[in-house]
Amino acid sequence: MTFRASLLAAAAAVVVALAIASGPGLAGQAARGKAALMNPVELKEQAPAEFKANFDTSAGAFVIEVHREWAPNGADRFYNLVKRGYYDGTRFFRVIPGFMAQFGIHGDPSVSTVWRAARIPDDPVKQGNKKGMITFATAGPGTRTTQLFINLVDNDGLDKSGFAPFGRVSSGMPVVEKLFGGYGEGAPRGNGPDQGRTQMEGNKYLESDFPKLDYIKSATIAPAS
Repeated sequence: MTFRASLLAAAAAVVVALAIASGPGLAGQAARGKAALMNPVELKEQAPAEFKANFDTSAGAFVIEVHREWAPNGADRFYNLVKRGYYDGTRFFRVIPGFMAQFGIHGDPSVSTVWRAARIPDDPVKQGNKKGMITFATAGPGTRTTQLFINLVDNDGLDKSGFAPFGRVSSGMPVVEKLFGGYGEGAPRGNGPDQGRTQMEGNKYLESDFPKLDYIKSATIAPAS
């Protein structure tokens, strides 16, 4: 074996050793990014009974603790979206102090388009919309897709309208409470982002016209403890 061949063999051995040492490591992680998000029908993995999701945002970090029994369909959808990196880079486009903080429209319109019709069945409301609870937004029965909101106060009035929380902020609620809400309600009722344009233009529109919006740097499933 030549000297060069020996070096190549040694390098290959190191790569194999690192892969073995890392266990599931990189090879076992779910693919993230645009390519992994373009076929919603494939992202139907059942979520664990309980899990946590770590959110790193422009305002700081917080943790969502999910209990699948509270709202199984919502928990499953959230698990798959976080696992595949859907929320990375998304803006908190509708933050209304004294009410809630909403997010979940992907920054790339080609991604948000394929999810717009990827609806999940409704869950019965088993937990109240108390401060810190996270819930899927809905435009009526059978319309939940990707948009979420975190209750900034107790919003008990939402319970009877079918908003079913599936988790809660277990740490970092002060971060959620300081998310920028200066734009108020969305257009046309307020001065905030227009959801139609957000869907069609994505982050390009939000970054240009609403530069103060806070955003998610990354959202990941926490390792099981």
